[in-house]
Amino acid sequence: MDDDVQRRVAANEARLREVNEAIERGRWPAEEGERVGFRCECARLSCDQVIELTVGEYEQVRAHPRRFVLIQGHQVAEEDTVVDSGTSWVVVEKRDRAGAVAEATDPRG
Repeated sequence: MDDDVQRRVAANEARLREVNEAIERGRWPAEEGERVGFRCECARLSCDQVIELTVGEYEQVRAHPRRFVLIQGHQVAEEDTVVDSGTSWVVVEKRDRAGAVAEATDPRG
C-alpha cells in the first residue's frame, strides 16, 4: 500500500477513534462491567458497525496510540498486527506510515 493510501486509511481510522472518545466521555463513569457501544474504528468509509466493550476494555486499547478496535475481518492484513481479539472484534496495532499517523493524531497525545 503506498504512502498516500496509508495516510487516508489512517486518517479515517483516527476520525472514528475521536468518535469513540466522545462516546466514552458521555458514558463516564459507566457502571462496572457495563457494556458500551463503540464504533468500529476500521478504514471502511461505509462501516457503521458497533462493538460492545466495557469502558475498561476500551481503555486498554487506548493505552497505546497505535491501537484500534475493529470488527473481526475489518483489519488490513499488510497494515495491521492483531494484538488481541474477542468473539466479534480484534485490536490491531498500526505499523509503518499508518502507525506514525495514528500516533500523530491521537487525541490523548
